Amino acid sequence: MSLNLQTYTEHFTNPLYLESGRILEPYDIVYETYGSLNEDKTNVIVICHALTGSHHAAGTYKDESKAGWWNGLTGPGKVIDTDKYFVICSNVIGSCFGSTGPMSTQHPHHEPYRYKFPVVSIKDMVKAQRILFDRLDIHRVEAIIGGSMGGMQALQFAIHYPNFAKKIIALATTHATQPWAIAFNKVAQEAILKDPDFQHGYYDPDLIKEQGLAGMAIGRMAGHISFLSPESMRQKFGREYKRTDGLYELFGKFQVESYLEYNGYNFTKWFDPLSYLYITKAINIYDLSRGFDSLSQALSKITADLHLISFQNDLLFKDFEMQEIANTMKQLRKTNHFYFNVESSYGHDAFLVELDKFDFYIKEVLNG
Repeated sequence: MSLNLQTYTEHFTNPLYLESGRILEPYDIVYETYGSLNEDKTNVIVICHALTGSHHAAGTYKDESKAGWWNGLTGPGKVIDTDKYFVICSNVIGSCFGSTGPMSTQHPHHEPYRYKFPVVSIKDMVKAQRILFDRLDIHRVEAIIGGSMGGMQALQFAIHYPNFAKKIIALATTHATQPWAIAFNKVAQEAILKDPDFQHGYYDPDLIKEQGLAGMAIGRMAGHISFLSPESMRQKFGREYKRTDGLYELFGKFQVESYLEYNGYNFTKWFDPLSYLYITKAINIYDLSRGFDSLSQALSKITADLHLISFQNDLLFKDFEMQEIANTMKQLRKTNHFYFNVESSYGHDAFLVELDKFDFYIKEVLNG
């Protein structure tokens, strides 16, 4: 009954050919594993992380009080049961938690890539993971599970590596990023780029870790609005005012304002601004039908059991976007897909917060 949390870095010297036509070499992938691999390697579950997530999905490190981002779902005796499954979560390329990204050193120079880093797509992130699994001698997995950008990865796996996973579980995601989500990303990108401390991408990362980046904080505040919903904000904050502030002070704050400020400014000390620009770019250009004649043709490639989980009040990726995938599968007369719309007023982040509203469904899927 132990989580058996292990963290590894894998170094690759073969070139990674990207969707853009550019090449990334060499590159590193950091990943975490939980549980134990059985002898015939048939008990593997892959977890894919969202935009600001990382390979650290479960458990706590020695010097850390906060557990991994899906700790409520992953562990001994939990829904993704590490007594039964060997779980792998890798950090995507382009991120800032150890896998190669814009602030990694560009070989053979000793300077970080910064803007010389190529634009990567969700498909590239998945391709890099597939190469990692090959190296680990894992060629078939029980399930791939992810929410938001993690769901995008899961769907890309289903289409481009159709025989790799038996089950695909995609939560709170879409088949192609829509203008509403792109617009929120635009606010964040613009706020970062126009901050003088960003220094046109030539900032000192240590200074940002210490002082934060105001532009990025503002962009993140916009993001937080899209992760919640009017209902959950009303429930969470109401019209509560900060007790120490006067109602007629110009800069007196409502609780919701304090929440946005705290989360926005705090975020800039642990997430790299260039990574944020590159990953939001990858999300914006994500489209399952790229390279195919239609979404229908792309989805026709799927042979895994496809489980789509949307959330009623998700403002970022509306439930009808998941419904479109389900409807297209229906038109293809495919019987290997299931659609579950979760009753929730929380908003997009429900997939991270309201686990009890869908964990039983994932449990059923994994138990067959």
